[in-house]
Formats: sequence, structure tokens, C-alpha cells
Amino acid sequence: MRLTTKGRFAVTAMIDLALCQEKRPVTLAGISQRQQVSLSYLEQLFGKLRRHEIVESVRGPGGGYNLARRADKVTVADIVMAVNEPIDATQCGGKGICEGAKQLDGYCMTHKLWLTLNQKIVEYLDSVSLQDLIDQQRLRKSALECSIGKAIGERRTRFT
Repeated sequence: MRLTTKGRFAVTAMIDLALCQEKRPVTLAGISQRQQVSLSYLEQLFGKLRRHEIVESVRGPGGGYNLARRADKVTVADIVMAVNEPIDATQCGGKGICEGAKQLDGYCMTHKLWLTLNQKIVEYLDSVSLQDLIDQQRLRKSALECSIGKAIGERRTRFT
């Protein structure tokens, strides 16, 4: 199973959007700048996210994007699948006929193993909400701010 940049960028952009949307819609230009992702690439991803009703667009001055649902109602699986990111570890790519399979049924000997892995991955991604990721980022930011504050305090103590 390989999660490409499309799925990674979509999840990252959604976390950024959710963290920044408190007062007004978030622009893709802002996400692009903060996350170092091409604006045109984000436009493609957000078009798909909008069609799947994960985000909503706000037009005009001060426009941008907001979440279309509460963050606890959006899962990572929703995001990844909305941008057409295949979650498939099988050799056949979900087609049911494995290339080079020597079995009469057309499946390779490990097909069931990889199919089960696909199911477990989807189950896991479906169990993680956007809110879970937001909470992790807020905790991380808080811990980072505390450690930076502590380091600054230690420097001040040494120099006084």
C-alpha cells in the first residue's frame, strides 16, 4: 500500500484549513504558503473535496474555504477517498485478476493477505477523524511553545 502525495497533501491541507478557519474562510493561497504545496495542486484537490461535500467554498472578497461538516464528522478515509487516492495493496489493483498469477482463479497466492491489509487500512483511516488530527497539532504546538518558552527563560536566567 502506498499513499501518494495526493492523499498526504489533502490531509495536511485539511488540517491547516481546520486550524485556520475560526474567524473567516481560509484561502488556498494561504494554505499553499504555509504548507509549501502548489496552489494549482491545491485547487485540484479542493475541487474534489468540495464535490464530496467535505469543504465549502465562499466566493468574493474575504472568500476561501470552510469545512462543510464538523471536524469530528470527517475522517481521514473520507479525505483520502475524496481525492481519488486508491487504497490498494493487491497486485491486481483491485481488478480481481493478478498479473502473472499462476492460480486457476486468477489471483496471486497472497491476494487475500493484501486484500485484508486494504480493509485494515481503510478501517484505521476511517477511525481517525480530522478533529483527532487537529487536537494532536494543538497539543504539539502547545508542547513546542512551552519548550521554547522554557529555553528562552533559561537563556534569560544565564544572562542576568
